[in-house]
Amino acid sequence: MIELVVFDMAGTTIHDGDAVNASFRATLAAWGLEAHPAIINTVMGLPKPEAIRILLEQFGAARGIAPTPANVDAIHVDFTRRMCEYYANDPSVREIAGAAALIARLRQAGIKVALNTGFFRPIVDVLLRRLGWTVPDVIDAVITSDEAPRGRPYPDMILALMARFGVQDPRRVAKVGDTKADLEEGSNAGCGLVIGVTSGAYTREELARHPHTHIVASITEAGPLLLERH
Repeated sequence: MIELVVFDMAGTTIHDGDAVNASFRATLAAWGLEAHPAIINTVMGLPKPEAIRILLEQFGAARGIAPTPANVDAIHVDFTRRMCEYYANDPSVREIAGAAALIARLRQAGIKVALNTGFFRPIVDVLLRRLGWTVPDVIDAVITSDEAPRGRPYPDMILALMARFGVQDPRRVAKVGDTKADLEEGSNAGCGLVIGVTSGAYTREELARHPHTHIVASITEAGPLLLERH
């Protein structure tokens, strides 16, 4: 039986017009760095400071920008500002079709539903206000990568949610997300279901290279897989 479902946010439950990738590229460009969108996708789902550190290791040396804590922090501040402005104002921001209805259906069935993310809390708060997704009215819990000892691909956020809801067996947990980091997080936590969705950063072929139990087109296709295990 599935007792807890942990959904990713951008690209999984929320449509944002690929804003994360675009904001990363705009932030890096402000520092004189250029990265192809496909390179940005390789760090999607990770805690954003870790993603920035990896990108600076790849591209920063040529411009004399080392992946120091100070540089990572400064770039992360710029990225956070851009994302908050986008999520507060851009008309493209909306739920993935059917996401709220599925969340409600899962909760009505007695399943706890949580969101987790590679974002830090300030971005998430803006996004949740925009959508009207409040805790506990719409979602049972939200945890961000700065609220756990380690972000994805480590299992810490999922383990913290399990402890919060008294779920003892990770096989009773499902993880649903659109990136390599999501799938690895679910696998590292020992989740009974690890479902990749192709509505976000990765194609089916790209997701298939990483640990999973199912790959589906969108969150609505994940619904029957989750409910049949309840």
